[in-house]
Amino acid sequence: MSIAGASPLGRPVDWYVIYDDGTAAHLQVVGEVEPVLGRPGRLVSEEEYGERMAQLRESSAEHVAALEAADVARQETDYQGLRAAGVPEDTARRMSGYEEGRRSA
Repeated sequence: MSIAGASPLGRPVDWYVIYDDGTAAHLQVVGEVEPVLGRPGRLVSEEEYGERMAQLRESSAEHVAALEAADVARQETDYQGLRAAGVPEDTARRMSGYEEGRRSA
């Protein structure tokens, strides 16, 4: 759809940014004018942006794995405490959420 008397602004151009805090962004700007960043950072190549995104994904996955391991350790501690207090196994597992080491039926 076009409006009579209006001319197109231009095509979207992709820009890639790595900010000083380590985060990354992919910007699309209409026209060829270099974007002004709203916070400290630098424009980078698509390749450098891709490398930074891969690093961020890996770091995030490692962080999630550490959180999950800590949660399992907490659940096991709670489970062992409940068992030591005489709580039946199935009830202790439900209360603690601990499922590791469950005997198969």
